Amino acid sequence: MAIEYLYSSVSKIRNRHFFVLDFFAFLIIPFIALFIRTDWNVNLSEYTYGIYSTVILFMLIKISLFFLLGLYKRYWQYASIDEVIRLIIISCFVLLIQSVVFYIFHFSKLFDVYEVPLSLPIIDGLLSVMFIGITRLSLRIVERLKERFFLHNNSERIIIVGAGKAGLSIVQEMQRNPQLGFTPIGFIDDDKSKIGMKIRGIPVIGGRSKIRHAIKDYNADKVLIAMPTASGEEIREIVGICKKIGIKTQIIPGIFELLGENVRIENIREVLIEDLLRRNVVNIESNDVKHLIKNNKVLITGAGGSIGSELCRQILKCKPKQIILLGHGENSVFEIEQELNRRIKSSSDDSFETEIKTVIADIRFQDRIEVVFERYKPDIVYHAAAHKHVPIMEHNYVEAISNNVLGTKILVESAVRNGTKNFVLISTDKAVNPTSIMGASKRIAELIVLNYAKNFENNFVAVRFGNVLGSRGSVIHTFRNQIKEGGPVTITHPDITRYFMTIPEAVQLVLQSSVLGEGGEIFVLDMGKPVKVYDLACDMIKLSGYEVDKDIKVEITGLRPGEKLFEELFIKGEKYGKTTNEKIMILQNNNKVSFENLEKLIEDLIERANKCTKHELMYLMKKIVKEYEPMEFRSDMSNITY
Repeated sequence: MAIEYLYSSVSKIRNRHFFVLDFFAFLIIPFIALFIRTDWNVNLSEYTYGIYSTVILFMLIKISLFFLLGLYKRYWQYASIDEVIRLIIISCFVLLIQSVVFYIFHFSKLFDVYEVPLSLPIIDGLLSVMFIGITRLSLRIVERLKERFFLHNNSERIIIVGAGKAGLSIVQEMQRNPQLGFTPIGFIDDDKSKIGMKIRGIPVIGGRSKIRHAIKDYNADKVLIAMPTASGEEIREIVGICKKIGIKTQIIPGIFELLGENVRIENIREVLIEDLLRRNVVNIESNDVKHLIKNNKVLITGAGGSIGSELCRQILKCKPKQIILLGHGENSVFEIEQELNRRIKSSSDDSFETEIKTVIADIRFQDRIEVVFERYKPDIVYHAAAHKHVPIMEHNYVEAISNNVLGTKILVESAVRNGTKNFVLISTDKAVNPTSIMGASKRIAELIVLNYAKNFENNFVAVRFGNVLGSRGSVIHTFRNQIKEGGPVTITHPDITRYFMTIPEAVQLVLQSSVLGEGGEIFVLDMGKPVKVYDLACDMIKLSGYEVDKDIKVEITGLRPGEKLFEELFIKGEKYGKTTNEKIMILQNNNKVSFENLEKLIEDLIERANKCTKHELMYLMKKIVKEYEPMEFRSDMSNITY
């Protein structure tokens, strides 16, 4: 095939070949310029010495400057508009220098160049620019021909939904790498100004209403949703249209997952339930976060967990001096340590000097934690380590107290003693009007942080949010495993609702909250609208290609110990105000929290946790958390005395 042969030949051209071409071209171009200047009616004997001197002069100037300005260090096969602009700037600069030097020599009557017409350097320069441009960009032209015509016969024909930057990046990569087996054939975009236009030779067919017709008219094999900022509602609509037609749908991640990284083909994945629950994106100002973290030492507890590991990833982008990964499970800490080190090594930024330190420790052991703080002296602590499973903690209440309460107390005390400037507790919406031991233990953890912030005037804050999609132990993982096994998918109540957000979004907002506080604040993340867990289960079954109650059944099992029918975000009497970020609220009347005898009550709780019954423990917790209303033993609690 001619295109294939042409591409094979041209793709072997390198800068050394361009140098040879330029050398011979620059020997000839001054003569052509002279012929043009004299309307092709010239007697070379009149310019014998002058033209040869001019050729040598121009050659020395152009070759020297092109080397100095890096023209022979470009990879022209993938030349972009940036390379074209640089080429024009370099050529114009060389033309200017060449003309100035020529005129100096001309009027000084040096090297006989005065014999040559004054317009010669201008004509020569323009011809040189044309030659340089044509030879370099010819490689890109051949590359584009390959992209358009040299395609594999078995490649998938793909409709791209979204003709923005993400869609364009994907199309460019598909066209540059036809061996990957993807052929973009059309864009779908609701922007009316783009409809009917062609982007990189690919037509913009129409808006979402045209998806069905585009699939049929263009004989598409797959639809790719390339809209990182699209809401879950928009994605749900597109997936619904494609499912009715029976065509495969894939997606690129949302903006919180990409975090500014370029969209690549390897980002393409199947549509997940997380995508259907995406919320409208609000721009998050990260400069303040970078300023807080850069060149500081950051300690992350629970670093191997879902939230902790994502904190590590996003904090690394802010270039801290040191990240201390503290966790109890060595395998999960090892994995995030390896990932962070890979990211540092693969970074093109030479100023990336973040140290990764790993600490395997249990936050319940004060001596061990004190040694960690004394050794590393962290400036900032993000406390994500916690026992979180409500039903399990109802049966393992001693662990809930020792980890969530005692562990937090030990960390905060060590932070104060060792001069830590910022401390952020990752809390939960289950701490609001808690009905479970886990929720009450997290509320006590909040009170510990607030109390120390008040007494020592440190920037210690708590951030509350609800369920995160994809975290360990998330209902999403449970549903996926149940669907894999053929069902049934189990939920505890048909009307149970929960707030959900993605892990990257939650972590972004946690980091943002850490720069909004001055100390003693509770921040509450906007969780959007609550989602019925039953609807979530049905959506996951459908996404997996099954029909609800036909292929896979949904079974109701009943509420578990400590489990609420719905989650709350606010404690009665609390008032919340807006912050500079519309997705983060702040507790305004937090100063009404009473800290009287708090330390004594908490010490009493920790000391007795191992000795008392669950019934007695609930009473002790209620003395600290007035709004705690455990579901079991509720009628009997008034009979307990100490």
